[in-house]
Amino acid sequence: MKKMRRALVVLAAGCASAVVLAGCGGGSGGESGGGGGGGGESVTLVSDLPLQGANRQQTESMVNAIELALEQRNGMAGEIPVEYRSLDDSVAQTGSWDEAKCAQNAQETAQDETVVGWIGPFNSGCAAVQIPILNEAGLAMTSPANTALGLTKEGGEPDEPDKYYPTGERNYTRTIPADDKQGRLGAVLMQEEGVERVFILDDREVYGQGLADQVEQAAQELGIEVVGREGIEGSAANYRGIMNRIAEEDVDAIYFGGIIENNAGQIVRDKVAAGMSNEDVLFIVPDGVFVDTYIEQGGEASEGTFVTFGGVPAEELGEQGQQFIEDYEAAYPDVPIAAYTAYAYEAANVMLDAIERAAEEAGGTPERQAVVEQLFATEDYEGVLGTWSFDEEGDTTLSELSVQRVENGEFVLDRVLDVNETQ
Repeated sequence: MKKMRRALVVLAAGCASAVVLAGCGGGSGGESGGGGGGGGESVTLVSDLPLQGANRQQTESMVNAIELALEQRNGMAGEIPVEYRSLDDSVAQTGSWDEAKCAQNAQETAQDETVVGWIGPFNSGCAAVQIPILNEAGLAMTSPANTALGLTKEGGEPDEPDKYYPTGERNYTRTIPADDKQGRLGAVLMQEEGVERVFILDDREVYGQGLADQVEQAAQELGIEVVGREGIEGSAANYRGIMNRIAEEDVDAIYFGGIIENNAGQIVRDKVAAGMSNEDVLFIVPDGVFVDTYIEQGGEASEGTFVTFGGVPAEELGEQGQQFIEDYEAAYPDVPIAAYTAYAYEAANVMLDAIERAAEEAGGTPERQAVVEQLFATEDYEGVLGTWSFDEEGDTTLSELSVQRVENGEFVLDRVLDVNETQ
């Protein structure tokens, strides 16, 4: 499949720096970037991901997947031309998502009436900033990567999830399972590996702390003793002190809830240096660390790390998933598929389907609210991830998750579990 040529431009105020497939702004008079023809006014689809730092290659693959979904539809959602804008919510200084940048991207996009769909963000902390803004704007959202429980469900902070939806109506969905499922996976993994005592760390962010809460709860339900719980500073020079203290606790495992940007590689190096090998004391991390950068940063100390993922790797997907891999690799041979690439492709297709159905009902360019309604109406969707639906909270019904392990400097699939079937 011929790769769609990108135009990298700096756009006028309200558009930010972006990847554009069919121009920027309203109307159908923008420059074409490989999209199809057709009548009617165009609409805009926006993605918002951290395009700098440790996750850059992964998020670039996600942008590619969204482009691929559009290219395969000839740049159209039914009869409606679709323009695509890729935003960056990270900053060069930290190489990570930035709260102010997340807010700015959401606020500027909310004011652009041509935008009817939002894919992202990548980080749950960024989502906590953006959802209320885009909820007020009535903009349909679907994230391929947010997993924090409180974004959609009770069980996180006391005021979650209501505080994210000031209008009282939901506009946010996700194609990846939430952390009640990944937390359960982490605890079941410990149980299967014979863990009796665990120490839990988190990076104090929305995603990491919330996931660690879920792991702690699930571990206790399975009879695993949580010896201690502590938040760490993600920018610390080292973690020797806390690792030396944990080494005295005679634990079977250490769980770290956090993201790669918050020093996961340094944590595992200091763990092993404190006399706790990954064979004697398991080191378990979540999908926020499921990037090759972790192995690069951790070096030999990363060997044997268990990594939970709120989904399954691309090679484990069914027939449609394998076709996606073939199409993607033909179009983007220089940017490999990563953990969330297929989930971004699915998110793009689900959103485009919602836009198409809303346009059919409207007999032309759809309103934002109609797209939200059609997005939540997604049921028994047969896509690259399998057959699934959005529930009333905006969560996917998918329940198969996976565990990877670092072996010989690579992530290797260790097991796949359906958490709905675990006891």
